[in-house]
Amino acid sequence: MSKAKAAPPPGCTLNINDPQVQEAAIRIQASYRGHRSRKELREKGPPKILQELKDVVLVEGSAAKLECRVSAFPDPFIVWYKDGKELKDGPKYRYVFEDPDFVALVVRDGVLADLGKYTVTIKNPFGQTSGSACILVEVPAKVSKGPDNMKAKRGTTVVLKAEISGEPPPDVAWLKDGDDIEEDDRVFFDIGDTNTILTIKNAKLSDAGKYEVFVENSLGTDQSFARVDIL
Repeated sequence: MSKAKAAPPPGCTLNINDPQVQEAAIRIQASYRGHRSRKELREKGPPKILQELKDVVLVEGSAAKLECRVSAFPDPFIVWYKDGKELKDGPKYRYVFEDPDFVALVVRDGVLADLGKYTVTIKNPFGQTSGSACILVEVPAKVSKGPDNMKAKRGTTVVLKAEISGEPPPDVAWLKDGDDIEEDDRVFFDIGDTNTILTIKNAKLSDAGKYEVFVENSLGTDQSFARVDIL
């Protein structure tokens, strides 16, 4: 005697007369035919960039992604560079292959040093191509090191120096006892790329007080204080 076939578990049967099942089958067949056609149509040859890299803005502490669309068969070998130096795939720089046509580089934990020109080279046995774009870094304005408290004698020159940073470069102001300092030939300040210096010539008793350096850009503000005593 032949054994009766066991019934399949619930949910494991398909009704081929169900319109939804028939529609799904048609979509699967069309997708397979399309995939096979695309693969057959791909010609061996040197890589091509179909969508160029674009400049991106990286905010300090965040991540940025550079990506481009490519055409290459056989599959290419990808290398990324920053200012001509090869970048290794790792925690800081991550090579990303989202699908056969897109390659990307993710730059993590952004800092000002990530500013620069990035280049991708795409190579296979038939040749190579490359593309470049820039990462522009934005950093909130910051007083990295504030001015020191000072004691000076009347008639001497007082110099207060602060180290500053920020991208875009921050606007800088100096204040005394909460009021903006009006510059003249005796009291003035200079602003460099990484510092600002307040100079007080021929110091007077009235120059004593609380001095503040204030920096600001589109991403934030910062300030630092120092006490000046004139003896």
